[in-house]
Amino acid sequence: MVHDDAYHWPPELMDLLIDLVPRLNRSKEGVLGFFRGVGVSEDLLAPHRHQLAADKSAVSKYKIARSVLTRVNEQGDAGLGVRREILKRAIEFEDFSTLWPDDRLPTQGLQAGVRRLVNVKDSFTRMSQALDAEKAARLKARTSELERLARRKARFEALRDRLTNLFGEADPRKRGSALEGVLNDLFATEGISIRESFTLRSEEGHPVEQIDGALEVDGSQYLVEIKWWGEPVEINAMSRHLVRVYSRAEVRALFISASGFTKAALEESTRALNQRVIVLGELRELVLLLEQQGDVANWLREKVRLAQLERRPLTLLGSDF
Repeated sequence: MVHDDAYHWPPELMDLLIDLVPRLNRSKEGVLGFFRGVGVSEDLLAPHRHQLAADKSAVSKYKIARSVLTRVNEQGDAGLGVRREILKRAIEFEDFSTLWPDDRLPTQGLQAGVRRLVNVKDSFTRMSQALDAEKAARLKARTSELERLARRKARFEALRDRLTNLFGEADPRKRGSALEGVLNDLFATEGISIRESFTLRSEEGHPVEQIDGALEVDGSQYLVEIKWWGEPVEINAMSRHLVRVYSRAEVRALFISASGFTKAALEESTRALNQRVIVLGELRELVLLLEQQGDVANWLREKVRLAQLERRPLTLLGSDF
């Protein structure tokens, strides 16, 4: 049973109710009592009471039922509660012994028909509700995803602006420290677990190691070194970082330079691949990532793959990545 307006009875249900309600009541007064009991207003019932008082034989139970049910069905939202109660009373009626003998079997058949139509309508209602709920869930998820992407875009644009401003910083120390902050925030924005720069000290409190940072991707730990020099990173700086990595079991190396690497530093990193995963990156790659709002974790994964399979610690990943 398909009906456009869920708040009204369709014709086939109306026909069944017009036959059923009079049979559920032995008298015309009983029909009016039935309607009063389900909440039909006295304004609708009064004309029928007057008619019965004036000439009881001039109206039948079925005529009363048809008139009242039609008026209730035309009330729209206002009559929803009454219509529900009429259906409830009609479906839940059980004591058929109180009916006229000739009405008992027909009444049971009519009741079964009403129950069947109501069950079908309920099935459509539940299906519609399920579809509406699914649609609402998809809309909520889509809205949530759009909001997440908007927040991510805003963070990337802010990081890009911070990084761009660093190119005007003349003090190398301030520039390097600020770059660490930008990259730390970039990794954190992508949900990468990161530990910012820290210093290891001896029992006497003297500095032993200065670590620019450490991060974790896919369960692997990386010691991070960041350099913004005027010249390419040379072998001594690379070797110091590799020594820190070697002193820690299973730890990988990530070295990011704003000015590239010397040939000797690249060769030393390539030899180190025999023992550890060594990944080199250039600042321009991260600038491009920020411009394209790329996935920094995937950037690192691809560089690790190339380092392991092709023994290339440095592969510049451009716009095709």
